[in-house]
Amino acid sequence: MAVLLFLIISYIILSVSLYFLFPKANVPGWKGLVPGLNFIEWCKIIGRKRRYALWLLFPIVNFFIFISMAIDLVRSFGKYGFKEEVIAFLYAPISFFKLAFDKDAAYVGQTVILEREYNDKLKVAKENKDERTFARLTSKNPYKKGMGREWTESLVFAIFAAAFIRMFLIEAYVIPTPSMEGSLNVGDFLFVSKAHYGIRTPMTVAMVPLLHNRIPYLNTESYLDKPSLPYFRLKALESIKRGNPFVFNWPVGDSIYLTNQRSYTVKQVELNPEIKMYDRELKKKVDKNDVIIRPIDKKDHYIKRCVAIAGDTLEIRDKELYINGVLEKAPEKRQFLYYLTKPLTVNKSKLEDWGVDREDAATTSRGNVVGYYLDAEQAQKIKQASGDSILIIAEKPVDPNLFPFDKKNFGKWSVDNFGPIYIPQEGATTDLNLKNIALYRRIIAVYEGNDLDIKDGRILINGTEANSYTFKQNYYWAMGDNRHNSEDSRAWGFVPEDHVVGKPLFIWFSTKNGNMSNGINWDRIFKSAND
Repeated sequence: MAVLLFLIISYIILSVSLYFLFPKANVPGWKGLVPGLNFIEWCKIIGRKRRYALWLLFPIVNFFIFISMAIDLVRSFGKYGFKEEVIAFLYAPISFFKLAFDKDAAYVGQTVILEREYNDKLKVAKENKDERTFARLTSKNPYKKGMGREWTESLVFAIFAAAFIRMFLIEAYVIPTPSMEGSLNVGDFLFVSKAHYGIRTPMTVAMVPLLHNRIPYLNTESYLDKPSLPYFRLKALESIKRGNPFVFNWPVGDSIYLTNQRSYTVKQVELNPEIKMYDRELKKKVDKNDVIIRPIDKKDHYIKRCVAIAGDTLEIRDKELYINGVLEKAPEKRQFLYYLTKPLTVNKSKLEDWGVDREDAATTSRGNVVGYYLDAEQAQKIKQASGDSILIIAEKPVDPNLFPFDKKNFGKWSVDNFGPIYIPQEGATTDLNLKNIALYRRIIAVYEGNDLDIKDGRILINGTEANSYTFKQNYYWAMGDNRHNSEDSRAWGFVPEDHVVGKPLFIWFSTKNGNMSNGINWDRIFKSAND
């Protein structure tokens, strides 16, 4: 709503600026106030055909068209300087008001046509070898730009265009972890569409272009918390389908400790304080209370498979996924941890041919291999090649530190036996009590911005006792295909709709194990990311 209000107010200001500026170009000022007509007259003033204004009706394209028209309008009043163009680029109404009330600013003509005619004269003089005329025209050329300015404008435009495309249309990502191994491997570079699930307008507006949340080498965040805009999403091209991978901001990544190894949530460290033993830098961060607070759109990016959508009921029974009580078809390359009963004798090159490498190994603290994360086909090939059943699929024990972190009511869940759990849907109402509040605590208090408190056995929402709650947005359940080596919704819960970033399209480059020195996976380049 705030974004729409900003656009409406900006349009009103723009129309008023045109009202004062148009008379200087012998156009009645009232035409600047009439929607549609103002842009048609604008096109005529700068030397464009009337139908050129139709480009302003096309999303994304209209942004670049508007900037071009704004700069051309300033130039039509004889303002060719870099400063004037920058102001028109940043906020056009400021330039237009300035021109309207500048007594020395006069309309010099349709700049698009005038520049074309001037360049034609230069071309004719050069072709006729009329050096005197060519030199005179060159020296007086109002449209000429120095090399420094040409480079600056080209660089600014390139950065702006790249940042704009990255922000609204398509962004490149790389797979850093093996959580989707088999389907999406470590070292895969993806293009992700931000339009398929609806373009999410920026919430954090003061940031370094082309960077997500960190400035390399400086070890600092790449943005300012304020000013900020509320969440807004344009209409989606398609809905998120159950079974498809998707990219989202890490839901619990708002309060984190950041080390060279990875990001840890504050909650994660509280539940598992022993992880500080494996990351000395983390211990120092915790001791200093060095917590980074991030807004939604600056949380880390994750990619997982959406296994359940809003309104579904999910359950995992003996490693198999059930949605609404029906067994769900497993991903073709779904992986589990297989323990070794004795040392593996299969040739290393054979393992690599089957897609098994050191990155797929489960090791002890001393680096000894005790098992591998494998899909069913890989496990079968190893068993056949070894001539013995040397693999045993792991059985994951009960883990009270899994979502929703309530040992009393949900303390018997494991990654292999989880749920049933309802995935909240916008507009749906659920009963609330002390037995299930852990499931929805973060939704109510964090994702949907309510004041939640529990006093004397009563649940209070915004100070009022509540025994039910109506959800304000849709949620999703995300899981990695590498089911025993994926930190996903089983570890931190639901993915809110306002955290959804986009749909993976295809792999445009792939390195073996994420390292160029290991070689390139030529067979993965241009492979669909949705297989």
